[in-house]
Amino acid sequence: MAVQAILGKKIGMTQIFDETGRAIPVSVVEAGPCVVTQVKTPEKDGYVAVQVGFGEVSPKRVNKPLKGHFKKGNVSPMRYLREVPVTDLSGLSVGSEIRVADVFKAGDKVKITGTSKGRGFQGVVKRHHFHGGPQSHGSMIHRKPQSSGATDAARTFKGVKKPGHMGAERVTQKGLTIVRVDAERNLLLVRGAVPGANGGLLYIARDERG
Repeated sequence: MAVQAILGKKIGMTQIFDETGRAIPVSVVEAGPCVVTQVKTPEKDGYVAVQVGFGEVSPKRVNKPLKGHFKKGNVSPMRYLREVPVTDLSGLSVGSEIRVADVFKAGDKVKITGTSKGRGFQGVVKRHHFHGGPQSHGSMIHRKPQSSGATDAARTFKGVKKPGHMGAERVTQKGLTIVRVDAERNLLLVRGAVPGANGGLLYIARDERG
């Protein structure tokens, strides 16, 4: 299929064994099935893409504009909507179902985007990996931020490493390898860790570098 990406949900991590008995750490991702809810054409929109929906949702939790959008395409309400690139629109129309085996196979390189775990307000040691101050008795600056540059500007310059909010931001992990595709259960086994907590939304796309 010409679709280059799919939506999924992080299930968790486990390990599998290859033919030599070596353990491989993998992330389990429920990828799809996704439903095409809108088709973008060069004549109408100026580019080629499809909008896909993922995850069931109760109709009463959908606002009126989205209800009209789903009704226009005669598709059931979906929890998540995202636009994905395609190389060819042939065989794709509103209501078409995209399954994980249609997009990926074992050995493919992918990049996965998700929202990282929120860590709240953190200091510089955890947030920026500062090594901290002396650990001896009486130091009193074990984990405190020390000099951070000039002070005569009476403001903090952008990019200065300070304590602050950590996590809960969009993160893309590139260069991941698909170890196995379970077409029956719509599962991807991806070598290594992917961003976010279990149950979080993921955007899985082909990594062109691979």
